[in-house]
Amino acid sequence: MGMNYIKSGLLCTGLVLGVVTLGVGFAQDEGTVAMPNLAAKDVVIKRGMSEEAAKCIECHAKKTPGIVEDWKNGKMAHASITCYDCHTVDATSPMASQCSGLKGTKTFISPMVSGKTCARCHPTEYDEFLKSGHADLSRAAVYDEKKAGGKLVKLQLHYEGAAALGVAAGSGVNTASRTSGCAVCHGSVVELGPDNKPVNSTWPGGVGTLYPDGSVGTCTVCHTRHKFSVAEARKPEACASCHLGPDHPDIEIYTESKHGQIFLTRGEEWNWDAAPGTWQPGDYEAPTCAVCHMSGIGELKTTHNVNDRLKWDLMHKRSELRSGARGDGEKGAKLMRQVCINCHASSLIDNNEQTLDNAVALYNVYWDGAVKMKKELAAAGLLAKDPWQDGFQELMYYLWHHTGRRARQGAAMNGPDYAHWHGFFQVFQVYSDMKAIHDKRLETGKIEELSPVMSTGPI
Repeated sequence: MGMNYIKSGLLCTGLVLGVVTLGVGFAQDEGTVAMPNLAAKDVVIKRGMSEEAAKCIECHAKKTPGIVEDWKNGKMAHASITCYDCHTVDATSPMASQCSGLKGTKTFISPMVSGKTCARCHPTEYDEFLKSGHADLSRAAVYDEKKAGGKLVKLQLHYEGAAALGVAAGSGVNTASRTSGCAVCHGSVVELGPDNKPVNSTWPGGVGTLYPDGSVGTCTVCHTRHKFSVAEARKPEACASCHLGPDHPDIEIYTESKHGQIFLTRGEEWNWDAAPGTWQPGDYEAPTCAVCHMSGIGELKTTHNVNDRLKWDLMHKRSELRSGARGDGEKGAKLMRQVCINCHASSLIDNNEQTLDNAVALYNVYWDGAVKMKKELAAAGLLAKDPWQDGFQELMYYLWHHTGRRARQGAAMNGPDYAHWHGFFQVFQVYSDMKAIHDKRLETGKIEELSPVMSTGPI
């Protein structure tokens, strides 16, 4: 949250916050201890909210009490922002529908709250978000038919979705791998049914979701509904559900690092609830993901553009200085130094930056060598048309997507085991196996009949 939130909060202080009264029923059987009947909970709004907003809260306190409890204990309730403010839409909205309590009225709602809605109160944060890798770039990694020549789409649907085994293309079964895995983090393209509600497992989706109103972004991926806790968003766990696993084990790398060690042993004592823009060293003893990539610290302002403070692209096949939609690498390096200087001497920062630069250069040597071998095989007609049925090309995928990412990101975040044993040790092994396949094909003029690559690849 940034200054826009603070300003809107100040404006809301002039409102009288609604009083929430809980009526709790008790068991009165003779000879038993009276216990609260949680299912009989009633909420009555006495003042401070519109009649429409109060009705939403009172109804949902009975039907979905967990939602109301989260909302009640969060910042939105304290600022008199209610269900009505976020879920109502124009009658002409492609997402417009009505719940049973609204039938016959002129009020239309949507269960989906798009980034466009959040932008009404948080325009700066949303604009920064749209420029980041969490927006369109994230979703494109799953839905861009042109990406990698359609190789990833074929992996998701033809192979993982079992179209190759006869499952109907485009069916729920066929898209299950994509919707249950890829889209949950990267984002989906929401499809609507006749009632304007989401269908085909396309909602809820990940951070880069494209909504029917044309907007991009699911803010609740990091600021979980309906409490929207800033403390939660500041903790590493908020990032961990997506930034983990064999291809980008960021949370594992972080917990292995000295920063993570300090967080794990002393983090419970930190001040997680400081106001936006005021959370500084002293509130915490070591950085979290948010501190380095997003939070205001020292002279730096808070940003929702997670690309801002990055120098290298550590995700793609060859590491280059960030440019264009992926950021400004030279500027990013300077901004990240401004983060580090709050706690570290410049000599330590210099050494860490050089370690990363050297690790990037080392990985690029391997990748450039792999590209050279692939071109030689292609020129000799020794590459299979289907890369997922070709041992050389499958290994090349693992070289960058798994082992190469781990090596680079481990070096960036001071995770030695991931930089070495899960990283460069496996990089050299994969490369060596690729070289052996390359040499054998050129020697024999044939592609081996069976792939020598393990089905799971390097782990």
